[in-house]
Amino acid sequence: MRSPFTAGAFVAAGIALLIAQTPLVAHHSFAAEFDANRPVKFTDATVTKIMLVNPHSWIYVDVKTPDGKVENWAIEAGSPNILMRRGITINTIKRGTKIVVDGYQSKDGSHRANGRDLTLPDGQKLFLGSSGTGAPYEVQRPGVDTAK
Repeated sequence: MRSPFTAGAFVAAGIALLIAQTPLVAHHSFAAEFDANRPVKFTDATVTKIMLVNPHSWIYVDVKTPDGKVENWAIEAGSPNILMRRGITINTIKRGTKIVVDGYQSKDGSHRANGRDLTLPDGQKLFLGSSGTGAPYEVQRPGVDTAK
């Protein structure tokens, strides 16, 4: 005959495991989705939507192709926390703002890119990426990553 303590211990252990489960957030390296050999540069992109969400923020832009068509591109950026520390907030880039975007196209050829730099209309250049993802370019922050 089994002891009731043993059955209770198994139930308690099972409940403890369920409660202790930490949700996994999918995260990827740059090379998993984007191609360092396919740089993109949009010199006259118009912001259509901004999503400051975890784990990556997204900036949607309309760009004109050489034949005059308009394509909407999704530009992946760092997390909202990373962007805010770099001076990018929901008020920095508003819908309708003309920006310059440098980045790397997705491997599947879709209208998605990993953003590297964003240049605002006043000429201010901001780094969009997440550090440590394997992206081919990371900028040092003056006074933070470099000596003053």
